[in-house]
This record gives sequence, C-alpha cells and structure tokens, in this order.
Amino acid sequence: MKDKYKLIKVGIIGLVAGLCNGLFGSGGGIIVVPAMTYLLDVKEHDAHATAISVILPLSLVSVFVYFKSNHFDWNMVWKVGLGGVIGAGIGAWLLPRIPVKILSKIFAGFMIIAGLRMIF
Repeated sequence: MKDKYKLIKVGIIGLVAGLCNGLFGSGGGIIVVPAMTYLLDVKEHDAHATAISVILPLSLVSVFVYFKSNHFDWNMVWKVGLGGVIGAGIGAWLLPRIPVKILSKIFAGFMIIAGLRMIF
C-alpha cells in the first residue's frame, strides 16, 4: 500500500513539474527538489542531482513545442547555452562539496529572489 502512495506522489510531482516547465520554463528545480526532499524523503544533494536528470526530458518536450510554434531564438540559445554549459559543469562539481544547510539556504535564496522579481 505504501508503494502505491509513493507512486501517486511521484506521478503528481512529475505532472506539476512538467506543467510548470511548459508554462514558465522552470519546474525541475523549483518543484522537484522540495517535493522530493519533503514528500519522498530524498536527501537534499540527491534531490538536486536527480532534478537535473528530470529537467532534460521536460525541457526537450517544451523545446519541441516552442520550436514548432516559432517561439524560439537560436541566436540566444547558443549564446546563453554556452555559458549555461560552463555553469552546469561548475555547479555539478560544487554540489557534493557544499554542506546541506548552506545548499538549502542558497536554493531558498534563489527561489525568494525569483518570486520577488515575478511579483514586482
């Protein structure tokens, strides 16, 4: 019975993350990390690393839909993507080296700033 509820939680987390990714261009980290940590008891570092793997298929689907509807700027993709690839490598290297308490505060800080920017 417990596995059934976990499967339902995982499915709902995936659905909400995919919906947010399609609507806002974000969802993997913002939805998946806290949900996995608090609802599925996944360790913080593991949740962050797993969220990255979840983001890839979500983003590929969103890119396909956006591309077909001409909401796409290839020039910007290459410029921002290059920096993103470098930043992703640095972030993946840093993740296991940052204590959980500090990682949680950094993540919360980014979420607060993003939320405030959306409000104001």
